[in-house]
Amino acid sequence: MYLRLTLADGVGAITIRRLVNHFGDIEAAVNAPSEQLRQVEGIGEKTASAIAAVDESAVDEELALADKHGVTVLCVEDAAYPAALKNIYDPPPVLYVRGEVTESDAVALGIVGSRRCTHYGLEQADRFGGLLGRAGFTVISGGARGIDTSAHRGALTAGGRTVAVMGCGLCNTYPRENKKLFEMIVSDGRGAVISELPMRIGIKGANFPRRNRIISGLSLGVLIVEAARRSGSLITARSALEQSKEVFALPGRVDSPFSAGTNGLIAAGSAALVQNIEDILDGLDRVGEVLAGEGAAEPIAPKVNLTETESSLLEHLLAAELSLDELIRRSGLSSSETTAAMTMLAIKGMVAQKPGGVFAARSARP
Repeated sequence: MYLRLTLADGVGAITIRRLVNHFGDIEAAVNAPSEQLRQVEGIGEKTASAIAAVDESAVDEELALADKHGVTVLCVEDAAYPAALKNIYDPPPVLYVRGEVTESDAVALGIVGSRRCTHYGLEQADRFGGLLGRAGFTVISGGARGIDTSAHRGALTAGGRTVAVMGCGLCNTYPRENKKLFEMIVSDGRGAVISELPMRIGIKGANFPRRNRIISGLSLGVLIVEAARRSGSLITARSALEQSKEVFALPGRVDSPFSAGTNGLIAAGSAALVQNIEDILDGLDRVGEVLAGEGAAEPIAPKVNLTETESSLLEHLLAAELSLDELIRRSGLSSSETTAAMTMLAIKGMVAQKPGGVFAARSARP
C-alpha cells in the first residue's frame, strides 16, 4: 500500500503522512476516491490524479524490478524497517535496501563532507571511518565522491559495517566510479546501499538534500569532516539538530574555503569540536562511555550493568560466535527478547556483528 502511494508523482513522506492521518490508515488512503483525496491538505487535482493513476500492475512491476537488482522493499510498518528512522519527523514510507540493515546498525554515526575536498579531509574521513568501525559503530554516509567515499572505505578497511544512502533509485549507480565500493558493501555482507526513491529515479540535484535526513536519522550523531559555507553537508547537520542528534565537526584551516562551514558550526556552538574518537565517544554520553576502551592493544571490558537476559546471551557468545537464530535456540528466549537484548549489548559495546550475521563478544565480562 505504501509503495503504491510512493510511486505516484508528487507524493512524498509528508503527503503520505497527511493521507494516513486524514483517512485513518494506509488502505483507506489508497482506496479513497479523487474527490476525497482533494480534501487533504496539499493535494490538488494533479496529485489526486497521479495517485489514482498508479494501479497494482505498476506496483508489481516495481517489485519485479527490485527483485531483479537484489533489492528488498521495506515499508515503515515492517519489522525489518530501521527503528531509528521511524522516530524522525518524516520517515521514508518505503525504503529500498540492497544488502542488509541489521539490529546492530542502531549503533551508528554519520560521516559526511564535501565532494570537492582537500587531501586532509580525505585522510580524516578515512581515519574516523576506521576508528568508528573498529569501535563497533556502523558508518552512515551518502556514497558521494570525496569525504563520503573515504568514510565508507575507512569503515570497510577496519572490518566495520557501513550504509550508503543514495539520492537516486537503486537501478542507478552514482557516482559510477563507486560501483565496486557499493558491490563490496553488499556482496561481503558489510552493510547496505539504500534509497527512499523508486528504482528508476535518476540523478536529480533536488533529491540529495532530502536524503540527508535519512543519514542523520539512522545515526546517533553526525560528524562533518569538511564543508564549505553552502555545502550540502550543512543540511545534514541541520537535520541532525532538528532530530535532536549530536553534531560533531572537524576543525580546518581558518583560511580554507573547504573548512568554512565546519569552522562556522563550531564557532556558532552548533557542533562539538572533534580531534579524536574520544571526543565523539564522550559526546555520545552513555554509548561513548562504554565504548571508550577502543584503541587499546587488547580489548577492554567496559564497566557496564547488564540485565539477566543480556548476561545470559553474553555467556553464550563468550563460548562461541553465534548467529541470532542459534542464540535464540540456545537461550530459549523469544525472538523479540533476544533481538532487543542483542541491540542493547551492541550499544553497550559488549558484542559486535560480523559478516554473515554472526555475533561475537567484544570483550571479557564486566
